[in-house]
Amino acid sequence: MPYSSFASMPCTLSRPAALLGERWTLLLLRQIFLGTRRFEDFQATMDISRSVLTDRLNVLLQENVLKRVPYHEDGRTRHEYRLTEKGRDLYPVLMALRTWGEKWMAPEEEESFHLHHRDCGGDVRAKVECTECAAELTARDVQVTAKQ
Repeated sequence: MPYSSFASMPCTLSRPAALLGERWTLLLLRQIFLGTRRFEDFQATMDISRSVLTDRLNVLLQENVLKRVPYHEDGRTRHEYRLTEKGRDLYPVLMALRTWGEKWMAPEEEESFHLHHRDCGGDVRAKVECTECAAELTARDVQVTAKQ
């Protein structure tokens, strides 16, 4: 099924899947959250072709996940890529995928990095909770109903 089919479905999961489902997009977002902002740095850290990187960045710009911000280097104006509010809101999504990957797909002997809260040093994790009572939820705790 082509991208446009997923993007036009009336579903709040299919539209994000259309945007984020391409394999380089999540890795590009990972790099951005790690502080990478410049085209050449993305290429160096990701081993991604210029054409694929350009395409992925353009999609994220068009979707208002990223914005281009000018900077000056060597007397030239260049651009770096920064997250918009919409882009920053993807952080819990990436953290949930990372948590799942650490639990189910990371080899035992593989060294991984740890994420800690800057203020208290606690571990970082994504969680789903109730907006009323703040209980942590699993799929079994959730009832789906049609919007009224």
